[in-house]
Amino acid sequence: MSNATVKRGVLIVLDGIDGTGKTTQAKRLLGTLKKKGFDAVYFREPSDSPWGREIKRKAALADSLSAEEELDLFQKDRKENIAKNLKPALAQNKIVVLDRYYYSTIAYQGARGISPLMIQKMNEEFAVKPDLVFILDMPPREGLERIEKNRKEKDLLFEQEDYLGRVREIFRSFEDKNIFHIDAFRSEENIYMEIENIVCDFLNELMQL
Repeated sequence: MSNATVKRGVLIVLDGIDGTGKTTQAKRLLGTLKKKGFDAVYFREPSDSPWGREIKRKAALADSLSAEEELDLFQKDRKENIAKNLKPALAQNKIVVLDRYYYSTIAYQGARGISPLMIQKMNEEFAVKPDLVFILDMPPREGLERIEKNRKEKDLLFEQEDYLGRVREIFRSFEDKNIFHIDAFRSEENIYMEIENIVCDFLNELMQL
């Protein structure tokens, strides 16, 4: 698939609890797509919008935010990210690799008591539907151990084992033909090969249409 092009934009999402290696896998996928000749870009949530920066600041300081306040910030950040980044890139037939999406909001804020179904409906009213979604899964304790080992700072607001256990269960409940649950309690290479194979199969089929 060298110098490959697709006839429409493609949105690929990597999601899951913290510590599963989403960002590593997303950036590795981006590099592979570019090497194969695809016009691919990377974005993440929270984004660098004012709302996204506020989310990161609050998380780093472990400020007290209600679940409703968290949800409001994530929704505002996502709407700007979609309008400013995702839709323009997809309109230019780019492949967008997105690190976290509304699945995180459903899982994280859902685990704080807001109806996951309500959050899902709110997002599906305005969000671009992904072509492929990879939910990276592992027990929260292992994820937290990776975070402790690899990061200097923790997002104290989100990274708590009991809480992440509830978040994980919501992630594991997602079902759709475009959603793939990936066992992240394996080597980085094995995880990546599974993701890459699914992506390449999808792009091959799309290019043959």
